[in-house]
This record gives sequence, C-alpha cells and structure tokens, in this order.
Amino acid sequence: MKRTLMATAVALACLGPVAQNANAGTATTVHPIVLVHGIFGFNNFYGAPYFYGISDTLTSNGATVYTATVAAAGSNETRGYQLWQYLKQIRNARNNQSLKFNLIGHSQGSPTARWVAQYDPGMVASVTSVDGVNKGSRVADIVRRAAPAGTYTEAVIGTVANAFTAMYVLATGNSSMPQSTIDALNSLTTAGLTAFNSRNPGGVPSGCGEGAYSANIRGYNVKYYSWGGAKQLTNVLDPFDAGIGVLSLAFVGSGEANDGLVSTCSQRLGKVIRADYKMNHLDAVNGWFGFVAPSWVEPTNPKTVYLTHANRLKNAGL
Repeated sequence: MKRTLMATAVALACLGPVAQNANAGTATTVHPIVLVHGIFGFNNFYGAPYFYGISDTLTSNGATVYTATVAAAGSNETRGYQLWQYLKQIRNARNNQSLKFNLIGHSQGSPTARWVAQYDPGMVASVTSVDGVNKGSRVADIVRRAAPAGTYTEAVIGTVANAFTAMYVLATGNSSMPQSTIDALNSLTTAGLTAFNSRNPGGVPSGCGEGAYSANIRGYNVKYYSWGGAKQLTNVLDPFDAGIGVLSLAFVGSGEANDGLVSTCSQRLGKVIRADYKMNHLDAVNGWFGFVAPSWVEPTNPKTVYLTHANRLKNAGL
C-alpha cells in the first residue's frame, strides 16, 4: 500500500513539471533537474521547503524540476540508492526508461548524487555539487574523534542523535525513510570521503583545484560542476547563523576558507563555477525563508546562481 501511494505521488508530481515545461525559457534544460538535499534535509520545515524558492524560480523559467526524498541521516551509499529508486519512479511515471537527469546536490547531496552517477551512469547527464562535502568535513572529523567507533560515547551519542532525528523527520515530513546518524557521520569524515572517492572518482580533483569536467563511466558521459561559499555569518536576522558560527570554530587555526561546515577545497568538483560566494552553508539553498546574505555582502542571490546554472546546462545540451 505504501509503495502504491509513493508511486502515485511521484506520478502526480511528474504531471506538474511537464505542463510548466511548455513555457520555454532560460532554464529549459534537455534533461529534468533533480534537487538533492543534504544531511538533516527535509521536505518542509515550518512552512519552508529545503530549497527555498529555488524550484519555483527554475520552473517559472522553463525547467522541469523534482525535489528528491532521501534519508535525512544515512550513509552516502544508502542515500544514493534511495535517490536511484526515486529516479526510477520518475522514469516509470513518465513511461520513459531512457530518461536522464541533471542532479544538483547540496552538502551530502553531492556524494549522494555522485553515487548514482557511478552506479547507473546511463541515468545521469550531470552532477552539480553545491557546497558539497566531497572530501570530508572538519566538523565531522572532530565529532568522530570525540566519539571513537565502538566506544560507549559513540553509543550514547548515536542513541541520542537517532532519537532527535526521529522526532525531527517526523516534524519535517521525511519520516518514511530509515535513518542512521552514525552512518552519516562516518560518511562525512575525511577518511569516509577518501574511501568513497576511491570508488566514485568522477569529477574529484587531486588537490584543491578543478576536477575532470566529465567522466566516461562504462560508456556513458557524465558532466561534473560545483560552486560553494566561503563565509560563515551572513545575516543577523537568520536564526541559524549563530549555529553556523559555532560550527565554523572547527576551522580556527586551519587557514581553510569555509562556509561554516565545509571547506572550499572539499566543495570543489569537476568544473568549478565559483568557490568564494559570500554565502554560508545554508545560504547555498536560499536559507530558511530566504534569510541569506544581503546584497551588500553578496550581490548574487542564491536563486540567481541556480537559474544561471540551469542556463549553463541548457547551453551545454544537458
């Protein structure tokens, strides 16, 4: 019954973008765009979707856009498999088994999307990382060192974090997926991403520059792009800025530019659009209810960044 309801929901979601795509515009890509949330992502948080206003901006300019539902907390591989299943449902609803997608992943959404590209490259036209955790996060490393694997501390933290996650996803509309905060933590450490990248190398740079713009994976060509921010505190009215500021203390003394959670080096994948937007980690998805860096701090609004990128994908034949 649950699978039937999920399939029906996907089918209904498919009908909307198809109709909107009749209005050709700057964002009319060849392949649909799929937005993939990061860790602790949600469908709706007190009236605000995760990618606040971004889907509307893209669809109003001709794009076909879907917002994926994957676990709020889980490993890159588990979330990747959930994303792959979601994409298969769209293919079935559209009655098009050769349909490809432009995946845009924020935070852990980047390795989630990259996993799909490696697992089923015929399904993916491009992967775009937005403030993505592509080489690990100092924040995750510090938490992992504070709670080593197999210790009582890890067990306590895991139990508390899982209980919090269960309540969180119930409140934010993503409660049907299995959750594991410890698996998420392991996946986001430097060691976890190093191992992940050895199995999913597409677009990953060897240093802190650009990676390969495209990868031939078992005969399929997948394009890779990225952008990210390099500021932590951006808007005094944003209720989440204080938390970002606290987490950014993990980078004190490192000399690494960062968005509060992820270094700009880790954000890089494939063709780097920019890695120095004056935006923090949550500004990258247009913040909560649009609380982002004001124009005198960062002249480019996050929605404009997504719209410009959709036009870039369109011009690349994607």
